[in-house]
Amino acid sequence: MLRILASALFFLLAHTAFDSPANAEGLADALSGFAKGSYAKTVDALAAVAASGDERAVDIVRALKDKRLYYTKADGKVYIKDDSDTLIDAATGEPFTGEGPFGLKQVRVNNRVRGAIEAALGTLNLLAPDPARRLSAAEAVFKSRDADSLSAIDTALSKETDPAIKRVLEQARAAIVIADKEATEEDQLAAVATIAGRGDEDARGILTTLPDDMPEAVGKAAQKAIAAIDQRLAMWSAAQNVWYGISLGSVLLLAAIGLAITFGVMGVINMAHGEMVMLGAYTTFVVQEAIRTSAPELFDYSLAIAIPLAFLVSGAAGFLIERLIIRWLYGRPLETLLATWGLSLILQQAVRTFFGANNRQVGNPSWMSGAFDVGHLTITYNRLWIVVFALAVFAVLNVILKATPFGLQMRAVTQNRRMAASMGIRTPWVDAFTFALGSGIAGMAGVALSQIDNVSPNLGQGYIIDSFMVVVFGGVGNLWGTLAGALTLGVANKFLEPYAGAVVAKILVLVFIILFIQKRPRGLFALQGRAVES
Repeated sequence: MLRILASALFFLLAHTAFDSPANAEGLADALSGFAKGSYAKTVDALAAVAASGDERAVDIVRALKDKRLYYTKADGKVYIKDDSDTLIDAATGEPFTGEGPFGLKQVRVNNRVRGAIEAALGTLNLLAPDPARRLSAAEAVFKSRDADSLSAIDTALSKETDPAIKRVLEQARAAIVIADKEATEEDQLAAVATIAGRGDEDARGILTTLPDDMPEAVGKAAQKAIAAIDQRLAMWSAAQNVWYGISLGSVLLLAAIGLAITFGVMGVINMAHGEMVMLGAYTTFVVQEAIRTSAPELFDYSLAIAIPLAFLVSGAAGFLIERLIIRWLYGRPLETLLATWGLSLILQQAVRTFFGANNRQVGNPSWMSGAFDVGHLTITYNRLWIVVFALAVFAVLNVILKATPFGLQMRAVTQNRRMAASMGIRTPWVDAFTFALGSGIAGMAGVALSQIDNVSPNLGQGYIIDSFMVVVFGGVGNLWGTLAGALTLGVANKFLEPYAGAVVAKILVLVFIILFIQKRPRGLFALQGRAVES
């Protein structure tokens, strides 16, 4: 493979200013340019080293990039300093023995040299065995549009078998050809079509910076391509906003679904619901801290451990709150609101006392880190898994409500409390366990939110108002309404934010909900068969 690389790189810069002497006399003579102390000579030396085809060329260029390349002015020798500060002769690859060379100086770099380094690394990697390195190198050449890389690109194209890499190589070649004054009009038109097929901001940037003296046909083709790219980017931007909206909607769904249950069954305006979310987030923090100190190898399983624990912690807290406070305040909504608001302040202060007021670090497991692209749509793994988790919680909760005795009793109490009580259902205990279930789900929401938001005593406050809006808009006590409301408000927010800003977008959504409930007081999906409110 190195022989193929050497052959390709031999032709790479054969027509540059530092042409025949360096290529003819080999790597040692090419290295002498680094010892001149001139930025221009350093750039020429880079080109000559890349063109030499020597297997040490990549190490030399990387050493220059990392400021590990040195020279001695007296004899013009060049050395690489490795991680252990050992000097290695760049020409032979042999370690330097004996006392350090006299007058050792570091090869200096500036912005021009840095650009030459990136171009050299790009061309040196075009024929690398690793497909990821070849793709990265092709992308680097596309962005640099280095005309000296044309020969290397042609060689790489003739040998490349990966369709994705070959497509990027063709785009890189087109980016060079389109600005080549010696290229034919036919070749430039083909280059415009190739670049237009890429359809991203980089392609648009190349087409918008073409020289003014381009042939008329090429200029018109470029303008047409720019218009097509703008249209395509607008469509992908809309798709990205939809994804952001679904992502936000899944977060709102997790935060609101527990509230929808308690509000629908019990009619309680629970202002401490956000603190149940906060307890779940801090449970995740405690679990991860225990794993970091005792079993670091289990860190990737920390969320799987935290989810049931957060459900139990927040659910137990909710059960106690209902038994100790809320059950004495049924039928007195204003006092319930004030009591739960005061309780939220107490819980926030308790967390500040135990954990401090500063944000706490909750890490992402490896399977939730990073992102991937679908076309021009960027999807992060943590948001994707939160969407999946939210839908899974929604599905499980639907099963509980539809296929379990407790779910049947809960629906009966929701639809007609007095009739349910007359049929022997112990409505106080249904209330208590319903409140515990809603709080436990909020705790699981806190586990998810810990992956995308700051874990602090104020975590829940950022979601409580949005949660109430989702519940009211979707229909009190209706899970499908909560799902539709969360996704609708999430997408609406993300489409409004670019034009109105985040704060104004929320205000506009709130105004819309106020107007909407004037026409449909029970929301999008009103429950059927509920008793008439007394």
